[in-house]
Amino acid sequence: MSFRILARGWLVLALLAAASPAQEPAPQPEAPPDETGAEAGAEVPAASDIDEILEGEEEVLQGAGYTYDPSTRRDPFKSLLAATDRPQLRGPRPEGIPGLLIDEIDLTGIFQTPRGFVAQVQASNKEKSYLLREGDQLYDGDVIRITRREVVFKQIVNDPTALKPFREVVKKLSA
Repeated sequence: MSFRILARGWLVLALLAAASPAQEPAPQPEAPPDETGAEAGAEVPAASDIDEILEGEEEVLQGAGYTYDPSTRRDPFKSLLAATDRPQLRGPRPEGIPGLLIDEIDLTGIFQTPRGFVAQVQASNKEKSYLLREGDQLYDGDVIRITRREVVFKQIVNDPTALKPFREVVKKLSA
């Protein structure tokens, strides 16, 4: 038997059960059932009504007619364990310190000057080194603090699953 025939049979039985009165006044002689198995005098839905109901159920089962728009919220169907895609950076990066990415630099030295500490960093993809001071802006973050042994960066994170739009990155001077 196909799914439609079984579904129609169950639907007819459910409608018949709902249409029967709660209390029967007196037993009446039974009328011979017709070919659908329903008694004479019972209200039987039209075949077009049953087809319409079944089509609606099929749409629900197939997922048709339902869409999900996460808007600014995290997509609940995306795994939290999967690695997030690295955000695409807009346009060409500027030259010098404003074009450096925090993940691409290596800390090579820290110097103490009368105006405070200065960190010397080298870009891993370039042969140049740069001097950083507190407050300098890099392409994806800022220099927050420089101490004798480390530099603390505030890196901007474009991850909708993150609680904060930034993270602290600490680069330590190797001994």
